[in-house]
Amino acid sequence: MKVHSNQYRKLHFAVMVIEATAKKQKVSGEVMYQRLKAQDLIRQRLLRHYEALHTQSLDWVVEDTIETLNNWEKEGRKYAK
Repeated sequence: MKVHSNQYRKLHFAVMVIEATAKKQKVSGEVMYQRLKAQDLIRQRLLRHYEALHTQSLDWVVEDTIETLNNWEKEGRKYAK
């Protein structure tokens, strides 16, 4: 059960960040999700680094996510799935 609880916390965190980031950027959650998914930022950043990121304020994580997303899009980063 502990594994499922940890997975739930990570996914809840990712959804919260996606929605807060979308609101900050004045776009829909779906648009933000698609942008983050295209860069594999959800898996590579939000889920992989959950232990460190969830200790920060939501505002900080949102700003960091926006900056990272913009940088990765400029670089044309593409991840193999």
